[in-house]
Amino acid sequence: MSTGSIPVAVIGSGNIGTDLMFKVMRISETLRMGAMAGIDPDSDGLARAARLKVATTHRGIDGLVELPEFAGIKVIFDATSAKAHLRNAEIAREHGKLVVDLTPAAHGPFVVPPVNLDEHLDAPDVNMVTCGGQATIPIVAAIARVAPVAYGEIVASISSKSAGPGTRANIDEFTETTSEAIRLVGGAEVGKAIIVLNPADPPIVMRDTVFCIVEGVDAELDKAKIAASVQQMVESVREYVPGYRLKQDVQFDAVDDTFVPALGRKVTGAKVSVFLEVLGAGHYLPDYAGNLDIMTSAALRTAERIAELRGWVCA
Repeated sequence: MSTGSIPVAVIGSGNIGTDLMFKVMRISETLRMGAMAGIDPDSDGLARAARLKVATTHRGIDGLVELPEFAGIKVIFDATSAKAHLRNAEIAREHGKLVVDLTPAAHGPFVVPPVNLDEHLDAPDVNMVTCGGQATIPIVAAIARVAPVAYGEIVASISSKSAGPGTRANIDEFTETTSEAIRLVGGAEVGKAIIVLNPADPPIVMRDTVFCIVEGVDAELDKAKIAASVQQMVESVREYVPGYRLKQDVQFDAVDDTFVPALGRKVTGAKVSVFLEVLGAGHYLPDYAGNLDIMTSAALRTAERIAELRGWVCA
C-alpha cells in the first residue's frame, strides 16, 4: 500500500476513477487517497473505496467539499465528464486545489508527461488530453524534434468493452481535443484524430497508429534519427506505462511533391508510420483496457511531479 504523504481525492467512481484510486494506493510513493466522490451510491468504485477505509460521498463535488478530509486535500483527479468538469474545476479553484483533469474538457493546458509536463507546473487545472492523445502525441513530438511535421494523424483502436458510458458520451470531444493537442503539444502543423471501438470478443488490446508527413526528409541519416527519437520516447513512456511498446520498426514512405488536402498544399519529404500497443497493468481494470490505464498512469505521473516541484513532499 502507498506510503505517500500528499492527500488526494478522486471525483468519478467509474472505471477510470477506481483504477486511479488503486494506483494511488498501490504504487505511489508520493500520494495517498484522501477521498472518493461519485454520483451513484451503488457504484462499485464507492463500495471498494469504503471497504478500503477511504472517505466517500455519492454527492459529487458538493459532497466532497463537505467531507472533513477535504481540508487537507492537495490534488483532485476529475474522472467524470467534459461537461461536469467545468463546475468541478470552478469549485476546486475556489478552494485552492490542484485539478488533474482526465476528461476531454480541454479547460486547462494540455499535459503529456514526457513532452511538456514541466511547462505547466503552476497551472491550477491541467488536462490529460485523451487516452489516444497520451499514447500517440509523444510519438508525434518525437518525430517533430527531428523534422518538421506538416500533418499528424492518429488512429486509436480500443476494445468496445473498455469504453464505458463516459467515453461513449465524449466521442466528439475526444476527436476535437486530441486533434488540437497533436498540433499544440505534438508540434504538427495540422492534426487529426480517429477513434475506433472494436467489438471483437475476446477483447483486443489497445492499438494506436501514428501517421506523420514530414518535410525535407529523404536521407537515410534523417530516417535513422527519427527512428532513434521514437524509440527514446517509447522508453520514456514505458517508465510509467510498462505495457507501452512498438509493434514493429518505424516505417518510411517517400512523399514527392504530393498534394495533401488537409494542408492545402504540396509536400516533399516522407510519411512516417508508427504502430503501437498498450497493455494495461491490471490494477483494477483488465489488461486489455490499456486505453484507460495510460490515462490513469499519466495523471498519476503528472500529480506526483507537480507535488514534488511545488515542495509539497516531505523530505
